[in-house]
Amino acid sequence: MNRRDALTTVALAGAALAATASAPASAQTTSTLDRIKKNGVLRVAVIVGQEPYFHKDLASGEWSGACIDMANDIAAKLGAKVERVESTWGNQILDLQGDKVDLAFAVNPTPERALVIDFSTPILVHSFTVITKKGFAKPQTWAELNKPEVKIAVDIGSTHEMIARRYCPKATISGFKNRDEAILAVATGRADCNVSLAVLSVSTLKKNPNLGELAIPRPLLTLPTNMGIRAEADRRYKDFLSAWADYNRSLGQTREWMLKGFEAVKVSAEDIPPEVQF
Repeated sequence: MNRRDALTTVALAGAALAATASAPASAQTTSTLDRIKKNGVLRVAVIVGQEPYFHKDLASGEWSGACIDMANDIAAKLGAKVERVESTWGNQILDLQGDKVDLAFAVNPTPERALVIDFSTPILVHSFTVITKKGFAKPQTWAELNKPEVKIAVDIGSTHEMIARRYCPKATISGFKNRDEAILAVATGRADCNVSLAVLSVSTLKKNPNLGELAIPRPLLTLPTNMGIRAEADRRYKDFLSAWADYNRSLGQTREWMLKGFEAVKVSAEDIPPEVQF
């Protein structure tokens, strides 16, 4: 073997040793579940003014709502406490990817999201609705909204935007930073309507009865809502959350949490349209 071949052999051997040495380090990366148990902290994305999921008392700073109760129950079973991290519907996926949170609630699973995060089984199944401004004809179908003269307000990056663009591609669709801004556009007449999940629409109209009307266009569009987590090789955290979701949904506990969350905006079970299931 000449000197060049000898050097090449040594270099390849060194690269192989380096690769072998790095493999265990990668394999030993702490999983989300292990980290939660070790630190005793479950970091959860929370969103202001999204009843019945999240409600923040602006005077005291205290949080309540269905997802807060769910988070507390999950944390208790993991021997942890909840750390709340303020986010938005559009940003919580990024917060998961950026390791800012360990759990995001009410995440609708889409193929695009499945490429970057993972999901538990569904917490519940949602219907999509429309909040119209005062004086705007209440739509019976999505086709009635699919016109250039119809102005639809949505929050950017949300499933609301996805539904609007999928079923009303001819409409004039305006994207806003968050749902509150989209609702304000309807309230001020800059938009004719807002596409939202039914549970959010019901609470919004209860808080703002002069805003407009609730419409449930046909065909009835539904989509499961799940918990979002970071994608990782260790499946224990995902399996735990899926078992937790299935268990509480089947017992009716999830519905109880949702109805309790509605209490913040004084919505009772009788105020909820029959098409809205959870």
